Amino acid sequence: MSPGFSIPVTQVTSRDNPLIKELRKLSQDSTAYRKQQRVWLEGDHLCRAALARGLKPVFAVFSESFWPLAAGELAQAAVKNIVIPDALLPEISGLESPARMGFVLDLPAAPELRLDAASVILDRVQDPGNVGSILRSAAAFGFRQIISLKGTAALWSPKVLRAGMGAHFSLRLVEGVEPGELARLTVPIVVTSSHHGSFLHQQKLPMPCAWAMGHEGQGVSDELMARASLTVRIDQPGGEESLNVAAAAAICLHASALAQQ
Repeated sequence: MSPGFSIPVTQVTSRDNPLIKELRKLSQDSTAYRKQQRVWLEGDHLCRAALARGLKPVFAVFSESFWPLAAGELAQAAVKNIVIPDALLPEISGLESPARMGFVLDLPAAPELRLDAASVILDRVQDPGNVGSILRSAAAFGFRQIISLKGTAALWSPKVLRAGMGAHFSLRLVEGVEPGELARLTVPIVVTSSHHGSFLHQQKLPMPCAWAMGHEGQGVSDELMARASLTVRIDQPGGEESLNVAAAAAICLHASALAQQ
């Protein structure tokens, strides 16, 4: 069983194997990565995105059916390759249709907060899909630091990783930040609101800045609102009351990027 070259392979066949138990926790528990200090990347897209950023997996996992087809880049990425029966894939997957491969990476070291960086502040944004989508927009529009306040969905959780589609690997992710720490920032904080502030398209936007995106139902906290240098709202000619926070973030970050051109 080989993709065409000599690579050490370990076969695991039991669902009670310690490795399978470890992967089960990483793939299905949103905060297990903090205890294990490892993250699970499921599927070749995420794995290739990590490799493109120069990250090295601790080990790779392949299904028996996929291993003979694995491309050289994927099969040679890790020092150790694990091959498991296809029937075990649901044990290590959080997906309805499990991917046929994945990587385990060491959790990147927690970075220090950069006070002057163009940033996105996540204020208790709880839906993993929203968080991952905002990370993708931040990476696309040049905001390289994510400041995650306590109460926000775990940034390295499996669901956020999947929604981020590889954006994690190009961002500085600072988790568990207390609101009071934002006073140290040397860039202005810009807050979005559904009903207050100038219209985004009529406002001169500072850059670099830190855009604050708030809780899906409650919005940005009063404490963070009080720290804002600027409050803006998005004009909605169609008459809707508010936008999804990930959609609002994409619009605001794109506006900032255009303002610098």
